[in-house]
Amino acid sequence: MAKQGAKTAVPRLRFPEFRNALPWNAKLLKDICAVNPSNDGLPDSFVYIDLESVEDGQLKAKNRIEKSDAPSRAQRHLRNGDVIFQVVRPYQRNNLYVDFDDGQQYVASTGYAQLRAKDSERFLYQAVHVDSFVEGVIAKCTGSNYPAINSSDLAEIQLFAPHDAAEQQKIADCLTSLDEVIAAQGRKVEALKAHKRGLMQQLFPREGETRPRLRFPEFRDAPEWTFGKASDIVDVLQGYGFPERFQGGREGEFPFYKVSDISACVDAGGILLDEANNHIDADVLKELSAKLMPVGSTVFAKIGEAIRSNKRAITSRPCLVDNNAAGVKAITGLAHDRFVYYLWCQVPLIEYAGGVVPAVNKSAIEQIPVCYPKLDEQHRIADCLSSLDTQITAESDQLAAFKTHKQGLMQQLFPAQEADQ
Repeated sequence: MAKQGAKTAVPRLRFPEFRNALPWNAKLLKDICAVNPSNDGLPDSFVYIDLESVEDGQLKAKNRIEKSDAPSRAQRHLRNGDVIFQVVRPYQRNNLYVDFDDGQQYVASTGYAQLRAKDSERFLYQAVHVDSFVEGVIAKCTGSNYPAINSSDLAEIQLFAPHDAAEQQKIADCLTSLDEVIAAQGRKVEALKAHKRGLMQQLFPREGETRPRLRFPEFRDAPEWTFGKASDIVDVLQGYGFPERFQGGREGEFPFYKVSDISACVDAGGILLDEANNHIDADVLKELSAKLMPVGSTVFAKIGEAIRSNKRAITSRPCLVDNNAAGVKAITGLAHDRFVYYLWCQVPLIEYAGGVVPAVNKSAIEQIPVCYPKLDEQHRIADCLSSLDTQITAESDQLAAFKTHKQGLMQQLFPAQEADQ
């Protein structure tokens, strides 16, 4: 029986064999796992895991280093079954379940807490992703630029857990299976993106060349591509100042995009820019003396460190962009909008930026060297890559659906923290 006065709860969804089991008890993290357990120090060489190494529960790359070269933050000597929980900016949830069979040693930075479960290791990994637990961690964070929680405070954060280790394992097995589906779908998306990158490298000439390594059969005997400057095939379109008094309109005739909107579109796997945090109507457009950017323009950041990201999107509606962004639009009869987008995705704009704060102006953009074929070959290239982008988008949407399904399932498999005493 639960202790009198202990906080208990029952999840909305329970596996049949546990529907008549005892309610879950609220426990402190330190009651279900050891937080930063002691270890024998660093091995002579190891794979180092820092806050940039993990994404969506997966280790992106294995950065092997020697003990003599180890940064002072490398302190968490891991073993299989450990969970590393992000304690710096924990809202990012770049946590990892350690389960590697390659014979290598692994060490995590102090940006992570090392958690070693007393019962089901996989249950612990899932439990520390529950919204209420993460919110409890965030509430205890200190610092503004790098909000973080210390180990002693982390150990005191509360979460619910079932009495029966078998129920923990059942939940862990269910969610782990779903994680495996999500990981497989993620690999499929990344493989398609890698295929597209490789294809683009072959469909466009290398620097200093005017003939691509891969050409569609009907163009193999066509002339070499034309080498010129951007203004030969595109119009460069300027952004506009966006007075604060006009900002914040969620509805309106015309979207007014900022660099953050472009980034959000690309980060979500999109190409067509159709979501904006700001809108204006015709009267504001007139007051600003602004000219709308047409559909099919490729837009991008033109100032600051955002230039380095090389993020590009295509406008899907007549719109404006603010003066931290710019656009290029294919000149009718000379270039194809989608070809221009794919061409521009390969232009490293930072190389043409000047100033202490990197920036490119209209004149500099117009002079960027470009290489391009006749219009019919542009269409063929654009159609090929657009078809691949459509497939990538469909698989990315499926990945997002799996993640949403897991999130909803977790909300039902784990009780909410606001349960009654």
